[in-house]
Amino acid sequence: MLAATRVAAQAPTDPHAVQPERPTVATHAGVVARGWFEIETGVERDRLLGQTSVLVPTVLKIGLTRRTQLNVGVPVVGPAGGPLGPGDLSFGLKWRLAENLPVLRAFAILPTIKFSTGSLERGRGTSTTDASILLISSRTVGGFSVDLNAGVTARSGDGSAAPTFASVWTVSVGTQVRGPLGWVAELYGYPGTTGPAGASAIVAALTGPTYVVRPWLAFDAGLIAPFTGPQPWALYAGTVVNAGRLWSVAAARKKPPLR
Repeated sequence: MLAATRVAAQAPTDPHAVQPERPTVATHAGVVARGWFEIETGVERDRLLGQTSVLVPTVLKIGLTRRTQLNVGVPVVGPAGGPLGPGDLSFGLKWRLAENLPVLRAFAILPTIKFSTGSLERGRGTSTTDASILLISSRTVGGFSVDLNAGVTARSGDGSAAPTFASVWTVSVGTQVRGPLGWVAELYGYPGTTGPAGASAIVAALTGPTYVVRPWLAFDAGLIAPFTGPQPWALYAGTVVNAGRLWSVAAARKKPPLR
């Protein structure tokens, strides 16, 4: 998430302002304003065991209601030794359930389903249908925005292409450095999995600057470094663009926040 805008991202006053969920693995509890459309995309270059691969993680986001957001994942994958091509398509619905809980503060859930649209033979997909649920807690501490995520994924198949069960946790912190320049840092992990495609646990860190060019346009770049497990070293760069309003929303009587 872009640190320079993340403090305001929990309760935006400008519907045209970006609600960035990249570059971190984590996401925040905020949603795109109802009727507005946002695009997140970038390029990540991974290197593991002497092999290099490329990922273009693109997500389209549409604000459906005051508390819900549709996520459409349309990644492009370039496996080691292979050309770029479409990866597995996914659909998620982020639902902000509460604004100010005693412990969780701003709290949201993000159920997602991923379909087998990428090619397993070409290294662009898992040949499985995945169902995931992510729990999201966001808060502001001093001049820092903090996002905590925990999630699980269940997959179809026999576990030969991808583990039938996987999980993830993240701790992400962002802050504004000066003016439009911000910085983000994250520690994340994928606990070990079992089965034919099982892998040892991964713990890695991500960090880098962010820059808000306009309220509706922001950029990011940085480095991903592994601590343990088969996580590649990676460099990334990307952008978040609020592309505008898809439909108008009639003025409604203001309601008190959920608690």
